[in-house]
Amino acid sequence: MSTSRTTLQDVGAASGAEVLDTRLTRLTRLTRLTGLSAEEFARDVWARKPLLTRRASDFSDLFSADAVDELISRRGLRTPFLRVAKDGSTLPESTFTSSAGVGATIADQLDDTALWRAFADGATLVLQALQRTWGPVGEFGARLSAELGHPVQANAYVTPPQSRGFDAHYDVHDVFVVQIGGTKRWLVHEPVHPDPLRDQPWTDHRPAVAEAARGAAHLDTVLEPGDVLYLPRGWLHAAEARGGVSVHLTLGIHTWTRYALAEQLAQAALAALRDDPWMRSTLPVGVDGPDGELGMVRERLLAAVAEADSAPLFHRARRGQGRPAPLGPLAQLAAVDGLGPDTPVQLRAALEARLEGSRLTTRVGWLDFSEADLPSVSRLLDGEARAAGELGVALVGRLLRAGVLVPAGEWPGRGDHAGE
Repeated sequence: MSTSRTTLQDVGAASGAEVLDTRLTRLTRLTRLTGLSAEEFARDVWARKPLLTRRASDFSDLFSADAVDELISRRGLRTPFLRVAKDGSTLPESTFTSSAGVGATIADQLDDTALWRAFADGATLVLQALQRTWGPVGEFGARLSAELGHPVQANAYVTPPQSRGFDAHYDVHDVFVVQIGGTKRWLVHEPVHPDPLRDQPWTDHRPAVAEAARGAAHLDTVLEPGDVLYLPRGWLHAAEARGGVSVHLTLGIHTWTRYALAEQLAQAALAALRDDPWMRSTLPVGVDGPDGELGMVRERLLAAVAEADSAPLFHRARRGQGRPAPLGPLAQLAAVDGLGPDTPVQLRAALEARLEGSRLTTRVGWLDFSEADLPSVSRLLDGEARAAGELGVALVGRLLRAGVLVPAGEWPGRGDHAGE
């Protein structure tokens, strides 16, 4: 397939990719999105500048117009899995939800008739968190997340002809815009607040955003099916459907930042200072400001920061930002009941599994192991399929019941997610 690329900004200073992880050699999802090698993307593009990739791939295996219709009309979705926007404003949920009748009387399920009327009237439908509701998108996003080392969320934007859903704004996460169907014109402007943090939304800079959007665009382009646009967080953008219905996926990369690491380091230091009796002591009577105590407090705080280990907080937060791969209870029970030496098993995907001493921590909990079991547990972290007898049938049975191991081949691409 022919792939052409247009790079949109020449930035010399390094940003978030000074250190290249060895996992970059297998970023196959990223290559599909950008046409670049992992090293090229990390070195020249990541967190620095937009990238437009024409005819990157045929993404019909991930999502389609038929998928939109099925999700809205047949899956019984509830809010917040969908929101509706028109002319820059989000419509109240009550305007497109209702009870689903006998046996499903929850009041906030999607009302397909109301959604059809809103869509026909020019509203954009936003299917949110598709990584939880549409299998192919979920698998793709999980692989991309494992490859990048940052959490991924997937939304779909369905816009009727000649309509727009949102005014110019910026996101607090990086995005890959994947055009699925129709065409959409994108206007991209340079940041007014580069690299915004999660609690620094565009509404904090609304006047500056509006002024920048009135100026000449850094990029004015029309995305066609198969095109992909990468935008680092902070870049202003607005989009409008052209002559037909536009369907595009937005893969949001919720990037880890150095500020987040600093927050965790400070938390670890403050937790240690709780055990310092002098820090817990009361300030003197008559104190009218911090000046007399600040020097000693600063000294102890700096010492605590120097000694703090924020790694446990980092890995705990990382585990909490995603979910493991789907687990079928019937297939799992069959694997437990039929367990024998020849049963092939594999580490469940996207567990964020780490062996810390004799404890295995994962997104589904932690387990302690004997010294005799540790070599087998360590071997499992590479994600490869192995026979139960090779690891120990009793150990495999324990891990199957805990939801850490699954029958081999139960979820495609499991090896891409193993370990860290």
